[in-house]
Amino acid sequence: MLSLGIDIGGSKIEAVVLNTAGEVVYLQRYATEKQSYAAFFHRLCEVIEQVRDALQQPFTIGICLPGTVEASNRCIKNSNILVINQQPLPEMLEAHLKQPIAISNDANCFTLSEAIDGAGRSYDTVFGVILGTGCGGGIAIHQRVLDGRNRCAGELGHNALPRYTPEYDGPSVTCYCGQSNCIESFVSGTGLAQRYNQFYGTALSAKEIMDAVAFKENDALAYFQRYQDQLARALASVVNLVDPDVIVLGGGLSNSEAIYTDLGDRIARYVFSNTFTTPIVQARYGDSSGVRGAAWLGAKAGCPMP
Repeated sequence: MLSLGIDIGGSKIEAVVLNTAGEVVYLQRYATEKQSYAAFFHRLCEVIEQVRDALQQPFTIGICLPGTVEASNRCIKNSNILVINQQPLPEMLEAHLKQPIAISNDANCFTLSEAIDGAGRSYDTVFGVILGTGCGGGIAIHQRVLDGRNRCAGELGHNALPRYTPEYDGPSVTCYCGQSNCIESFVSGTGLAQRYNQFYGTALSAKEIMDAVAFKENDALAYFQRYQDQLARALASVVNLVDPDVIVLGGGLSNSEAIYTDLGDRIARYVFSNTFTTPIVQARYGDSSGVRGAAWLGAKAGCPMP
């Protein structure tokens, strides 16, 4: 059975079809239509119809998008593609295509991809973390996403930073979600850059900061110790709740070797255990994990297009 995965981003839509061995048999990219919900929906249906015409055989469909599906009404919420918020996208797609559609957020799809045939494939319980523009988290158990009753399982980025103190971590900040001192505000690439620049009066990007860390520049190294401690506190809270078999890191910051140096030892300081042996590894598929996870999401749900 073939599986279509669609990764919807702010600027592009990527469509990938995998076979049962995880091999890519179709790949195409399209611009995301954002001027209206009608235009967005038309483009998404167009993408699926083009795949249908190209393959001429049944396939399941999974969709990865920013935001989540509200449990109470199956409408999209918290998406940075504003025109789809509060819209019944799953229901409309299923009605148009006449088959069930599996939809989840980018962190869940990332985690599922890495759990099935990525860096977490040898483990039962996988916690995935995206350290990019934002900070998302997901949980996969026995190669299935754990959504939770309220469809917010794994949302690491919007918990408050554990053991926060303004003297060490910097001034309190209100997140766009309305809560204060969300983990995302500290450990995402955006959070790292904002807080680093505030601390030193600079205007560097997260990549420039991590390049400075790699070149062992004093200011960057000094601040990076604080960043790693914040990330360790965040991940220790996950270990204390879920105790996953492996933690897989993705997103731009995961490409830095420095992220992994001593991170396990730092987490060990905060977990409720005398030992901490959980592997912390880089994602196998990188930026492709989201679309691959969407394909696997559809495959797990079954129900191919007739």
